[in-house]
Amino acid sequence: MPQPPRRPVRPVPPGGRRPAAAAPGRRTGRGGRPRWARRAVTALSVTVLGAAGIGHALMTGIDAEIQRVDAFKDMKNRPSAGHGTNFLLVGTDGRDRITPEEKEKYHLGGAPCRCTDTMMIVHLSADLERASVVSLPRDSYAKIPERVDRTTGKRYAAHPVKLNAAYAEGGPPLTVRTVEHMTGVKIDHYLEVDFTSFMRTVDVVGGVRICAAKPLKDSATGLDLAAGPHDLNGGQALQFVRSRHIDGAADLGRMQRQQTFMAALIAKATSSGVLLNPVRFRELAQASLGSLRASKNFGTDEMLTLGRAMRGFSPSSSEFTTVPIENVAHPVKGLGSTVKWNDAKAGRLFEALREDEPLAAHKVRRKAVRVEVAPDQIRVQVENATGTADLGGTVDAALRGTGFRTTGRPVNAADRTAERTVVHYDPRWDRSVQSLAAALPGAELRPEPGRGAVMRVVAGADYRGVTRVRVADPADSGEFGAVSGDEVTCG
Repeated sequence: MPQPPRRPVRPVPPGGRRPAAAAPGRRTGRGGRPRWARRAVTALSVTVLGAAGIGHALMTGIDAEIQRVDAFKDMKNRPSAGHGTNFLLVGTDGRDRITPEEKEKYHLGGAPCRCTDTMMIVHLSADLERASVVSLPRDSYAKIPERVDRTTGKRYAAHPVKLNAAYAEGGPPLTVRTVEHMTGVKIDHYLEVDFTSFMRTVDVVGGVRICAAKPLKDSATGLDLAAGPHDLNGGQALQFVRSRHIDGAADLGRMQRQQTFMAALIAKATSSGVLLNPVRFRELAQASLGSLRASKNFGTDEMLTLGRAMRGFSPSSSEFTTVPIENVAHPVKGLGSTVKWNDAKAGRLFEALREDEPLAAHKVRRKAVRVEVAPDQIRVQVENATGTADLGGTVDAALRGTGFRTTGRPVNAADRTAERTVVHYDPRWDRSVQSLAAALPGAELRPEPGRGAVMRVVAGADYRGVTRVRVADPADSGEFGAVSGDEVTCG
């Protein structure tokens, strides 16, 4: 133990309407949801997915609730259109409509800054069978291209910035232009969501389940989750996607958690029936859109069309990654430490988006919770503490089946009346025991100094089976480290 053939689709141009010859109900854009990233996709994924089967009459009025922004104002010399549809999703720190009680409970003090936390590109494939989500670190080293203010005539020279500064300098239009300049990907629609709509949306779907492979604690956001599964309400979910002081991974770790949450949200929305219930869907759409700002070309027709086409959407239809990075602490005079992209790998990633190619290495694999320490590095002795015959053998076989190194010789405990399953472990193996805890959700973890490397699982009457776990393996994720949604949701 090391511890110490698809149907072609006629696209819709940005800001335009479907050509007369296009097939009805299959319109897409051409150009082909961390601290935040997930808040933005909430408004897109859930609203778009929810539109499936919902009549146009039910959506009447919702479009009018969306705040509009001219995100493509004075745009010239843009990248060539690829295949599929590209959304730029921007999350802003808008906490002005959150109640004082919520601000205190979820550590949301301070004034709203209307600044950007995170940006993501969401690419919907032309056949509407896949969504590819690419996180763009807010501190990415960027160059704002030369521009002229059409109102004042003032000319601005190109200059280096951190990516989130583009919004502060020129709002959505300059943000879109900077991202297009950096990626070569033409953006079709712009969506901007704040804290309020994120929290309300999660609450309307009935909360979202995430599975923590290890304890997650961040004093800055108030996040405090033990290892194992958790059903998060809107405020808790906001804490989860905002936390960046859990470990040394900082913003990069936060983006991974945001992507995990996004996949879990899609799983909940598509499996809970909310998308097929007109009343619940309208509640969901209104919660999502209440604080949304969107480009003028993203309206009711687009949501309905995409929703109908995405009836069968699921976590396995989605894939998540972060733009390839060369240096997380790239010093730049006047800017300080920035995140420098790996230009060669990033170029290939964005080319794949333009060409509408999948990013993840799609393999058929059984669902499993990802853990930090591989189960084959963890030794386990199983005891049956119930009156159920051969429960010890059942537990031993199940743990061995997901990779743990069991002794293969389960025994009966002296006391056969235990109600709860207990894991006895040496505190020196505190990381390894979290993998075992993920496989036995709800089990009590009981430290036993001096126990040694073999952990003792005492099966109680509450035993309901073993959850499959596996250690994250970058080699499985292809060149861009992308994972599909079903790989990061609870098993």
